[in-house]
Amino acid sequence: MPESSLDHISKFSSVFEPGLLAELESNHMLMQPRAGEIMMNPGQTIRAVPLVVSGTFKVSRVNDAGQELLLYYVREGESCAMTFTCCMMAHFSVIKASCEDDSVLLCVPMHVMDQWMTKYPTWKRFVMTTILSRFTEIIKAIDEVAFKKLDDRLVNYPKEKSSVTGSSLINLSHQQIADELGTNRVVISRLLKKLEIDKKLLLYRTQIKLLKDL
Repeated sequence: MPESSLDHISKFSSVFEPGLLAELESNHMLMQPRAGEIMMNPGQTIRAVPLVVSGTFKVSRVNDAGQELLLYYVREGESCAMTFTCCMMAHFSVIKASCEDDSVLLCVPMHVMDQWMTKYPTWKRFVMTTILSRFTEIIKAIDEVAFKKLDDRLVNYPKEKSSVTGSSLINLSHQQIADELGTNRVVISRLLKKLEIDKKLLLYRTQIKLLKDL
């Protein structure tokens, strides 16, 4: 039997107080984006904040050439700090958000967010914790680019992807990896081949199998 909105909201019963859960029931939009679906692009107006009931989505920055820099993943029970800040400031999106797998989201409309910040301590705590957590992950992403060699970043990238999906088999092309790490496909293909020779992973056409020695 499909889950109802009450079932979805109950996923946050350990996070929010009863009064907030009741308001969430009457102040939300349900979204069920599919794997690979783009939920937000830079320049779009943000009118609601997503609370992830199930699934995972990826938040990244995109340059003029179309290259993406991964900022962080948003998982079950979490939300997106960038949408919080843009929504509360009535600012357009500066990020791209895309689903890693089929997801269920409870979207909170902008008009109730300010009220909840002063009315419900658990909402304020959730918002501030989300912003702090994502800020830390953005600093980590900057550190990766600024201080780590591409070889190390390439090893960390599929590991993080694997931890998100829960699988050692990752659906990624060499071009996708190159775009997200800010380099070109030839360099990535060469480095991946070296990792395969070293028995760290196995390469397929659009998939990578992580081995235990990675």
